[in-house]
Amino acid sequence: QERQNESSVALDNQHTEVSVQMRDRRDEHDSLSAEITSLEQRRTNIPVAQMRLREALCEGTGLQADDVPFIGELLQVREDEHAWEGAAERVLRNFGLSLLVADEHYAQVATWVDKTHLRGRVVYYRVRTGAGQQRGGRDRQTPASDSLVSKLLVHPDTIFHGWLENELLQRFNYVCCESQQQFYREVRAITRNGQTKGRGDRHEKDDTHRIDDRSRYVLGWSNEEKLKTLKAQCAQLEKQIFEISEQLIAVKKARDLLNERLRALADVQAVNSWQALDWQSQVVRIGKLTEERKALEATSDILRALTLQLETTKTELKDADEKCSAQQQKIGETNNKLAAARQLFIATHNILRECAGLEPLTVAYQPEEASLGDATEPVEFDQAIWVESQEEAMSHLTLDPPRLQNMLKEALDEPVFTVESIDNRQSDLREWLQRQIDNDDAAISRVAQRIVSAMTTYITEFPADTAEVDANLAASDEFRAMLTALQANDLPRFEAKFKELLNENTIREVANFQSQLNRERDEIRDRIESINTSLNEIDYVDGRYIVLENQLVTDADIRSFQSELRACTEGSLTGSGDEQYSEQKFLQVRAIIERFRGREGSIDSDRRWTDRVTDVRNWFVFAASERWRSDNTEHEHYSDSGGKSGGQKEKLAYTILAASLSYRFGLEWGVRRSRSFRFVVIDEAFGRGSDESADYGLRLFQKLNLQLLVVTPLQKIHIIEPYVSAVGYVTNATGAASQIRCLTIEEYRAEKARLGLMPSDEDPSNDDPSN
Repeated sequence: QERQNESSVALDNQHTEVSVQMRDRRDEHDSLSAEITSLEQRRTNIPVAQMRLREALCEGTGLQADDVPFIGELLQVREDEHAWEGAAERVLRNFGLSLLVADEHYAQVATWVDKTHLRGRVVYYRVRTGAGQQRGGRDRQTPASDSLVSKLLVHPDTIFHGWLENELLQRFNYVCCESQQQFYREVRAITRNGQTKGRGDRHEKDDTHRIDDRSRYVLGWSNEEKLKTLKAQCAQLEKQIFEISEQLIAVKKARDLLNERLRALADVQAVNSWQALDWQSQVVRIGKLTEERKALEATSDILRALTLQLETTKTELKDADEKCSAQQQKIGETNNKLAAARQLFIATHNILRECAGLEPLTVAYQPEEASLGDATEPVEFDQAIWVESQEEAMSHLTLDPPRLQNMLKEALDEPVFTVESIDNRQSDLREWLQRQIDNDDAAISRVAQRIVSAMTTYITEFPADTAEVDANLAASDEFRAMLTALQANDLPRFEAKFKELLNENTIREVANFQSQLNRERDEIRDRIESINTSLNEIDYVDGRYIVLENQLVTDADIRSFQSELRACTEGSLTGSGDEQYSEQKFLQVRAIIERFRGREGSIDSDRRWTDRVTDVRNWFVFAASERWRSDNTEHEHYSDSGGKSGGQKEKLAYTILAASLSYRFGLEWGVRRSRSFRFVVIDEAFGRGSDESADYGLRLFQKLNLQLLVVTPLQKIHIIEPYVSAVGYVTNATGAASQIRCLTIEEYRAEKARLGLMPSDEDPSNDDPSN
C-alpha cells in the first residue's frame, strides 16, 4: 500500500510538471502565432506589442501610423553589410523601438501618453521643425567608411531623414573593428560579436539573447527573413507541444491504472474475516436445503393434492372476479348511453324541424320496458305531448320536406340516422355546410380581386383621369361613370388620327435618335481608322507597328436595346402593317421611353441602363494589335496590360494616350494647320521609363502635331532635347524661392556649351540645389 501511495504522489508531481510545460509552450506558441500574423499584414519588423501600443496611440489622438513611425521602420542595414547586421540590431534595438513625433503632433501625443495607463513602456522623440532636416548640407558631418552609421540606410521617403542621420552620427558613430587590436585603439568601437566601447572607457556586451536571433530584429522595411525564422520556431514549438502531449497522455494512463490498483486494495482492506469471502460454503448449504425440501414434497401425497386444489381455486376465483367487474362496467356504460340517448332524441328532432322551417316540439313518453331505465314513473319533457311508446313519439317527429331530404342526400353519402351515429352525422353536415359557405366566399373574393386588379391596371395606365379614385369595390360607381363617359365620347373615331400622329411625330423622332447613335458609332470607327493611319507610320518596335481594333460589344443589355430600337422603326416609314401598326408600335416606343424616364421602383437601375446603352463608346470593345510590317501578320494582341513588362506597359500607355488625345481633339491627319485644339501638358513626363519608351512617346506626339508642355527632371533631357523648341529652366539655390529662366533650345545649347557642361554634370543624383 505504501509503495502504491508513493508511486501515486510521484505520478501527480510528474503530471503537474508536464502540465506546466504544456501551458508554457502553448502560451509561447500563441504569442509567436500572434507575432507571425501581425508581421504577415505589414512589411516592418517591429514586435506586435509595440505595434498595438502605437495603434492605441493613433486611436486616442486621431493620428495615422505614418505620423508617428518607429525608428526601426526607417532604418535598415545595407545588403552588402549583412555581416554586421546582428551587431547593429543589438546596439540599435532600443533606439529602433522608439517613436518619432513631429513638432505639430507633439502636444497631442504628450497629452495622451500622460493621461493613459500604457501597461508598458514607450519612448518617443520630439522632432522640432527644421531640426536636422537639411539634407545634403555642406556643414553636415560625414561618417567614415568603417563607421556603423555608414552601414545603415535611412528610408528615402521619410520627413525625418535629416534628423535620423544627425542622431545616428551623434549616438552610434562606432568604428566597426575587424580585429581586437583595432578595437583596443579606437575611442568608440564595436565588434561583430556586439561588444561596444564608448567614451570614458565604458565597455558593454549584452548576450541575453543570441546575436544572430532574427526573431528579435527590429530594423528594416522588409520582414521576410524574420518571418522565416519565426515560422521555423513556431514549427519547433508545435513539435515540442506534440511530444509533451504524448508524455501527458502516458502519465495520465499510468495514474488511472494506479488508481484502479488503489481502489482494489481498499476493497480488500474492508474485509475483516474469512467468512465474508467464503461464498463456496454458502452455496453448498443452499444446495443441501433445496434437496431436503424436494425430498419432503415427494414423500407427502396429501400435501401435494391440497396444494394443487388451492392453486386451482385461487385461479377460478380471480377469473370470476374479473368477469363480474367487466359486467358491472358494461351495465354502467349502457345506462349512461341510455340516458344520453333520451336527451339526444328530443334535441335531434328539434334540430331537424328547425332545418325544415318548423317550430320546435316537446315530447314525453313512458318506457316500454323496465330495462330501459330504473324509473317507474313516466319520463317527462315539459309535459307538452304524452305518448305511450318511442314509436308513437317518432310519429310526431316524422319529417319529409323535399328541400331537407335533398340537402341531406347531397351532404351525406348515406343519410341513415341512429342514436349512436347522430353526433357524427351532425358534424358531417356542419362541415359540408361550412365548405359550401367557404366556396361561395372564395368565389366572391376572386371576382372582387379581378375587379380591383382591373381598376388598378386602369389607374396605372391613365393616372391623370383617375387621380381621385381608389382601386376598391367602394369606388365601383365612379368607374361605372367613367365607362359611361368613354362610351359617350366615341374614342374609336380618332384611331386613324392617332396612327398618323404616332407615325409623323414619335416614330420619326425615334428614327432620328437611332440615326444619331449610328452616326456617332460610324464617327468612332472613322477616328480609329484615322488614328491607325498615323500609327502605321511609326515603328512600335523595329519592323512592327500598332493597329487599334474595335469590335461590337456582346453585352446583352446593349444588344437588346439596339434590337428594340430597330423594332420601333421597322416598317414605320413604308406604312406596312397598318392595321396592327398603331397598337404594336405604340407599346414598343412607350416601353423604351418609360425606361429612359425611369420606371417606378427602378429609377436608379434604369438611369444606369440609359447611361450605358446610349453612350456609343460602350458599344465597342477596343484592343491593340502589334503587327509585322513585312506581311501585316499579327505578332501580339493586347486586350489589357496584364502579364506585360514595364517597358511594354509604358509604350502601350503612350499609344493609348495618343489615341485618346486624337479622339478627344478630333485631329485631322496630314493637316499641319487645322481648327483643332492641340495643347497638352504632361507632368513628371518620361521620368522613370526607359529611353526607348520615352523616345517612342515623343515621336508619337510629334506625329500628332501636338503642342506639348513637358514638366520633367533632368535625367531624361538627352532624350527630350531633340524634340524641344523652348526650355523653362527652374532653379532654387537657397531653398527659399524658385527662379525660372526661359530659353529657346538654341540659346539653351549655346549656354551649356559656354559653361562647358557635360551630360554627366546634369546627373540627377547630384542633389545640390545650386546645380
